[in-house]
Amino acid sequence: MRYIKYGTICLFTALMLSCKQESEQLIEREILDVEVYETSASGNNLTKVMPFEVKDSTTVITINEEVTFQTITGFGGAFTESSAYLLNRLSKKNRDTIINAYFSREGANYSLTRTHMNSCDFSLSQYSYSPVEDDVNLEHFSIEEDRDDLIPMIKDAMAASEDGFNLFASPWTAAPWMKDNNDWVGGKLLPKYYDTWALFFSKYVDAYEAEGIPIWGFTVENEPHGNGNNWESMHYTPKEMTDFVQFHLGPKLEADGYGDKIILGYDQNRAGIKEWVDEMYRDEASSKYFDGTAIHWYESTYDFFPKDLQYAHDKAPDKYLIETEGCVDSQVPEWKNDKWYWSKESTDWGWDWAKEEEKYLHPKYAPVNRYARDIIGCMNNWVDGWVDWNMVLDRQGGPNWFKNWCVAPVIVDPDNDEVYFTPLYYTMAHFSKYIRPGAQVIDVEHTDKDLMVTAAKNPDGTIAFVIFNEGMEDKNYELRFRESVVSINLGAQSLQTVIIPTKN
Repeated sequence: MRYIKYGTICLFTALMLSCKQESEQLIEREILDVEVYETSASGNNLTKVMPFEVKDSTTVITINEEVTFQTITGFGGAFTESSAYLLNRLSKKNRDTIINAYFSREGANYSLTRTHMNSCDFSLSQYSYSPVEDDVNLEHFSIEEDRDDLIPMIKDAMAASEDGFNLFASPWTAAPWMKDNNDWVGGKLLPKYYDTWALFFSKYVDAYEAEGIPIWGFTVENEPHGNGNNWESMHYTPKEMTDFVQFHLGPKLEADGYGDKIILGYDQNRAGIKEWVDEMYRDEASSKYFDGTAIHWYESTYDFFPKDLQYAHDKAPDKYLIETEGCVDSQVPEWKNDKWYWSKESTDWGWDWAKEEEKYLHPKYAPVNRYARDIIGCMNNWVDGWVDWNMVLDRQGGPNWFKNWCVAPVIVDPDNDEVYFTPLYYTMAHFSKYIRPGAQVIDVEHTDKDLMVTAAKNPDGTIAFVIFNEGMEDKNYELRFRESVVSINLGAQSLQTVIIPTKN
């Protein structure tokens, strides 16, 4: 009886193990529930597509939600006078279409935005909110220049946005009378006006919030290295900017009840970031007033500078790291020609003047590729926010007083009241619409290094996985999450966002 009982137990155990293995196999074969949205050179524009059960999935991609990185601040674009002016020239129908396309939940749902203080290169003229010379107390401060164009555009965006968005402002320059060269372009802020310039920021918050427009924060200066003395600029060294923030701007905002406003230092190309973060975060006294670091993507067409971004993160791991400006610059946009945005016909701004041995730094590129690669590369290297430049430009890539033409995601022909949503708009929406503020970037493992991938877990528990294939051949991949899997076809020159509707 003893042996029979033992044999029965063994048989029962074997059966249980076999059932467990079969159960595990069934679990492994469970189909992952997903929604797939694709933008592609073949014609999809954030189009919902069906996953395909592909027999030969050569690429295995695994999402590891347990491994987490930075928290996302947001994605969006900039309110400029050029964009706002163009919107005012369109019919109400087309104006509303563009505003809703950027800010409604049905559209791109932008969550992080920028605007300029005083004029910039994408203004129609040069102007300052402090036009009266030696007005040290800024008694004549006025945002009157913004009332016709900028302010209405921002208010319309606020009305269209159900989820709201953060707005930060950047000065290109102080009024010429505050500078050592008495000019709009180049030069430095005179030390005797440091307190006046700090007051300027506080006055700006006063004025905009009186209009019902909350200001989330600032960058201290757009492109403190200058821009080749082409348009509005004001130069700082890393020490000069840090001293200005530590001893003037930070204390002034604090004293005026605006200590909660975000201050982002630097605000230029990421290749020069090391010396800036070393100075900004030199000690506790300076770090106190810097909430993070702002970067641009220019000079970086060929790369997103992962080592520099990692250095900035390591220097201040609890601070913001936000890409505040990027665009296809010095280029007239193609009108209603989607193929151009997928072809390597655009050039980096330095292509024309770079030495032959340095042209590799400024290659020709496809606009979609640059956007998709940079955003994914930034997300995978600690960047928590990504802000495009102009939201709307005309067929020339303007208007602006300097005539440095650029490309925007939306191009308009105001004379004929026409609107063109370029593939860049849909590229931005792949991130802004589906990766929301508060999302946490999570780990992704994959076996095909020709693909770029990233993923984030949203506050509502959904997973947004983004994959980009810039190659000229289709790819099939197997996406694994928890115990489920799905096989998906990824076309040549395609960007996909895959939504996994899981809960926390």
